[in-house]
Amino acid sequence: MPELPEVETTRLSVAPYVEGKRVARVLVRNGDLRVPVPAELQAELPGRVIDRVERRGKYLLFRCGNRTALIHLGMSGYLGVVTAAVPPEKHDHLDVILEDHRILRFNDPRRFGLVLWEPGDPLLHPLLASIGPEPLENTFGGGHLFVRSRGRTVAVKQFIMDSRTVAGIGNIYASEALFRSRIAPFRPAGTLSEVEYDRLAKAIKETLAAAIADGGTTIRDFRVGEGTPGYFTVKLNVYDRAGAPCPSCGTPIEAARQHGRSTYYCSRCQR
Repeated sequence: MPELPEVETTRLSVAPYVEGKRVARVLVRNGDLRVPVPAELQAELPGRVIDRVERRGKYLLFRCGNRTALIHLGMSGYLGVVTAAVPPEKHDHLDVILEDHRILRFNDPRRFGLVLWEPGDPLLHPLLASIGPEPLENTFGGGHLFVRSRGRTVAVKQFIMDSRTVAGIGNIYASEALFRSRIAPFRPAGTLSEVEYDRLAKAIKETLAAAIADGGTTIRDFRVGEGTPGYFTVKLNVYDRAGAPCPSCGTPIEAARQHGRSTYYCSRCQR
């Protein structure tokens, strides 16, 4: 599933082509996504200008006056800008056709993605209202994690993957940040000190920033907005590297299952 860096990379790649542009037409080829694409989107978006593209957690927000197109990429969705000369592919379910003839195209092979058309403030939508702080903002730090974790017995990896704790941290970057901070993923969240959470918050910021700078992670078929793959895979320290030597100490990376997800870690470096 695309995580925060992939969604932010998508935002950065499509925003220059769509911000300030007027929508000419909306073409829905298959609206049968996680929930049906609302008919109002096709009827009301044409004629509106896309004022700006924002991100909240793993959601993209296309602000259009008093309405917002809210998009989630699901498990394998891809959103990019193409020219009118590019023919649609099998899983290209939605085209937002701009007046300059460029097309914002949504592709989703598994159809777990989401496209909504929301009035008012989208940040009050139930999907967004409970999301925690953005990890790349200056206001996010170890103090927040420390306070939220008091009395919690859930494993620290699951704790930081909970969007109510912090926005947008998925399985890949949770494993990577915990490795950077030298914290074992299985430790109960409530046992970490504030110093350790300061270290973890710093590692989260560094890991996400590095992934965004490199265009996201190439896992399965993730592509950035121009259709090129993300390249952070080659810099992953532990994720999907079971048996490979730890880049810090040479101990083989271990793999385990936590809540149905794969966890990768170094048993020597992470305590």
